[in-house]
Order: sequence, then C-alpha cells, then structure tokens
Amino acid sequence: MFFHKKELINKDVNVKDPDPRFAQLLLEQFGGATGELSAALQYWVQSFHVEHAGIKDMLQDIAIEEFSHLEMIGKLIEVHTKNADQTDAYKSTLFAVRGQGPHFLDSQGSAWTATYLNEGGDVVRDLRANIAAEAGARQTYESLIKIAPDESTKETLVHLLTREISHTKMFMKALESIGKLTDPFFGNIQPDETVDIYYNLSTNGKDERGPWNSDDEFRYIVDPMKGNN
Repeated sequence: MFFHKKELINKDVNVKDPDPRFAQLLLEQFGGATGELSAALQYWVQSFHVEHAGIKDMLQDIAIEEFSHLEMIGKLIEVHTKNADQTDAYKSTLFAVRGQGPHFLDSQGSAWTATYLNEGGDVVRDLRANIAAEAGARQTYESLIKIAPDESTKETLVHLLTREISHTKMFMKALESIGKLTDPFFGNIQPDETVDIYYNLSTNGKDERGPWNSDDEFRYIVDPMKGNN
C-alpha cells in the first residue's frame, strides 16, 4: 500500500530563473537509463526475489526513496519549464512539442524502456548491479551539477547525488553481511580449472602487474600462445 504525502522528501524547489534547456537535460534523470524511475522500479522488483528479510526491506525502502527522488526531478523540470513556453529557449527544446513538465523521455527524446532495468533473481547479482546503477546516476548528477543554472537547482542535485552515495554504501554493506562483497563466486555451478588463470593478451609494451593478476591469486600466463607462465 502506498500513500502520497504532498511534500518533497528533502525540500521544496525554488528557481528564480527557469531554464527550459537545462530542464531537457534533467529529463535524463526522469526518463533516462540512469534516472530515478529506472532505479525505483529495479530495486522494487528485485525485492520480490529476495528471501533475506533485511535485504528485502532495504530494497523496498530505497525503492520508495527513489520514487520520491523522481518526484523531486519532476518538480525541477516543471519549475524550469513553467511560464517559459513563449521563449526561444523553450521552443528549442523537446517541451515545445511535448508540453511543459516531465515526460518519460531522456534528454535526447528517447522514450523510457524497461530494458534499462537490471534484475536477475539472485541477490548477489542484483546488489552488484545496483552498485553499478548508483555509480551511473552519480556520474550523471555530477555532470548536471557542473552546468546547473542556479544555486537552488544545484543544491537539490547535490542532495540527490549524496543519496546515490548513501545507497551505494548500503548495497555494499548488504553484500558484506552475506560474505559476498569481494567474493566473485555466487550460484551453484562450480567453475572449471581456468578460474585462477590470467592471460597476458596485451603485447608490444611493458607487462603491467597488479592485484588483478598477482602470482598469489592467479596463474599468470605470459605467452598464451605457448601456454607458459
């Protein structure tokens, strides 16, 4: 059961100088691949696959928060397009055809699609996908903040970026709680004997070594063509 409380989760949005061109960029976080709708639906559906009561509850709580973030982005888009429909700036945007306020489009006019969602019915796989999703959203917010036209918009976007970091930490802690934060294995099928092999397939230069191909963790194959290590 859902109830809608008629106030924003963080604070109201006050914009002195609406910028419909920036509003079109904000559509990326409304109907885009890294947007709040995608995150909300992804985490909500994932929760139905999870038997762990605590992680299920966390996914549902974060999903509902993401819906509230969608509302904040929608409000920003509404304010940046309100009373601007006669301006040349407005006429140069998607809103000239679609009308004021948010739409299920990204900043380029592509319609939102469920192919943006990444869920697969395994809690480890899903939590790792969520960390990647939060990283994508954070990167988009950082780009928007750099070109935000006013301080009120920027403050709202900084808050949303901050919550992406918070959610990332929550997902990481959830993985840690089930011992899967750094363990690459999940599922029931055991890997074959190549699981600890690193193939050196970069040539014509110095062979770089690091923890991703260390002798402690991997059998380093210097020349895969010869099979030596």
